[in-house]
Amino acid sequence: MEARPLFGTVVIAGVGLIGGSIALGTRRRHLARRVIGFDRDPGVLDAARGLGAIDEAQLAPGPWLREADLVILAAPARALVTMGEALLPHLNERAIVTDVGSVKGPVVAGMRGARFVGGHPMAGSERGGILNADAALIENAVWVLTPEPGATDPAALSSVREYVTALGARPIEVSPALHDRLVATVSHLPYLASVALTALVADGEERSLKMLLAAGGFRDLTRVASGDPLMSRDMVAGNRAAVRDALRAFRAQLDRLEGLLDDPEGLLTAGETAKLTRDGIPIVRRSLLPARHEVVLAVPDRPGELARITHALGEANVNVKDIEVLGIRETGGAIRLAFATSEELALGGEALRAAGYEVHGRNGAA
Repeated sequence: MEARPLFGTVVIAGVGLIGGSIALGTRRRHLARRVIGFDRDPGVLDAARGLGAIDEAQLAPGPWLREADLVILAAPARALVTMGEALLPHLNERAIVTDVGSVKGPVVAGMRGARFVGGHPMAGSERGGILNADAALIENAVWVLTPEPGATDPAALSSVREYVTALGARPIEVSPALHDRLVATVSHLPYLASVALTALVADGEERSLKMLLAAGGFRDLTRVASGDPLMSRDMVAGNRAAVRDALRAFRAQLDRLEGLLDDPEGLLTAGETAKLTRDGIPIVRRSLLPARHEVVLAVPDRPGELARITHALGEANVNVKDIEVLGIRETGGAIRLAFATSEELALGGEALRAAGYEVHGRNGAA
């Protein structure tokens, strides 16, 4: 018997990278009977529907919100409270509201009076937008919930905790103030450090040489600088008090290391301690992509080859999940075909060989 959904209607307010990933996870795991996407950009909503992230799309608040059981505010940090205030008058009294913002103090304070549970999935990517959304992005991620004693509805907190767990994430609970202090060090400070390091590379007459020498370690260290600058600015500015404290502590660490430059043994001890700390950070294992069952065909350069290939597979009742032309030269080229299962891979390879094609398997024999 199919499991009963946790909610009837879930509204994703802001269908970007995180909102879209949550929507995909909600639909994939059948956690709601209906997922509605709310966004000011009709192009974003069209993309979300095309990707199967949402069932319905809405461009403006209205009576349709009366049916919402759970609303997830997934707008940029500075817009979360404004968005919440725009949606609240249309919600029924039982609706639960949560958010995914990276700063919690101002949002929790601004949403008092609603059945609100502050939240922050510790997940993301330097590539933003609905087209980069993936349910696997939030699976196994730590998802911080920030209830306030005496203010947060216990039943709402329980429902959000169950929902987060059902999405495959790991919920933990801390106060809004503690959350903001912690992320200032582990999330917001690394962004500013990346900005500072990239500025050092960009400054001076040797810029081109520094860019040429900036190898993998530098690129890894400054990866977060490739994210959306507007969202990153709002994140850091919205938590400015805690970020200032983190910057002061960071300067003290830099001063300490500068003092160790004439003390090789002390510098070695600092490095060994750093290695132990870095190696002890838990590895978040995202869900693996589904196995790809592929073949590559050698094809002559003549009209009708793609039609012949698809006809041969259709006659064998084999469905193709993806087709890619790898290259065509004067004498011919190659086409990659992907199938959903190893059984279809085997059947497809047999049909294509029978049609006279040279077939090479990429994931098991074909």
